Amino acid sequence: ALGLGCAKILSKNKQLIVASQGFSMAGLNDSCTDLEVLLKRYYLSVAYGIIFVVGLVGNITSIGIYLAKLRPWKSSSIIMVNLALTDLLYVLTMPFLVYYYSNGESWMLGDFMCRFVRFAFHFHLYGSILSLSCVAVFRFLVVIQPLRVVEVQQKVWGIVACLVVWIVSAAEVTPMLTFISLTHKDNMTFCIDFASIESVGSIREYNWLLTVFGFALPSMLVFVCYIGIVKRLTSGSSPTTSCRMRARRVIVLILVVFAMCYLPYHILRVLWVEIQTNSTTKCMKYVVNAAYIISRPLAGLNTFFNLALYTLSGDNFRK
Repeated sequence: ALGLGCAKILSKNKQLIVASQGFSMAGLNDSCTDLEVLLKRYYLSVAYGIIFVVGLVGNITSIGIYLAKLRPWKSSSIIMVNLALTDLLYVLTMPFLVYYYSNGESWMLGDFMCRFVRFAFHFHLYGSILSLSCVAVFRFLVVIQPLRVVEVQQKVWGIVACLVVWIVSAAEVTPMLTFISLTHKDNMTFCIDFASIESVGSIREYNWLLTVFGFALPSMLVFVCYIGIVKRLTSGSSPTTSCRMRARRVIVLILVVFAMCYLPYHILRVLWVEIQTNSTTKCMKYVVNAAYIISRPLAGLNTFFNLALYTLSGDNFRK
């Protein structure tokens, strides 16, 4: 009888422990879910709202200055206008995302607008990366081959570079339209982010290809170009002139954009897709998802740095 009583007590204790663990895990999952909801409703809506206001005013002003004041046009000017147009396309989609996330992720604008808004974000992202890569290549050629400055600055090369940027960016991002669509759940319609779709396993290979060819390879090109520029400026006869100092500021600014805006987003997007396709704890998924959510507006902050880039690109723009 004593043994039976002890067995019953042990059994009840185990049940209590299991129940307490269940309650604690449920509470943890609820808190993680609440964090995700708060980040989307308040962080994303506020961040996208700020990007819209600053980006709209800044890019319209920049485009107006380039069109009205800067003559004659050079290849670098054309690339900068193209970058500003890409940024403007991006910020014009921000009000839709602000309303979407502030309204509890309830999408009411149909399938076409959902695809367009998600497409515009990534088209801007990779268009900006390629545009900054073109800037790096052109500056590298000017510094390394100073005798070819006139040839490099011809308008035709700027037009060719912009066409390449638009064609390559569209080729990289267009397959995404086959993955993005509206999702219906609990009488609500969701416009899900590309890396968070239900069939996330189907985008795993594409996500890696997009990360490598859209970000990693252009980043390597940019770093190689600017390392060469820094070496040439350091070994030059007058490295303290205003032109050289401005070139160094441009280099630092672009490298900051890649390190602060583009790198965290791509690392966390790859990690988020990989975690969803592999068995892992729910808490780990919540943590990575929260970090990925935080990184998304950071990728859009390059519009702010681009505004500073226009100012550093030449004295005529500042005047």
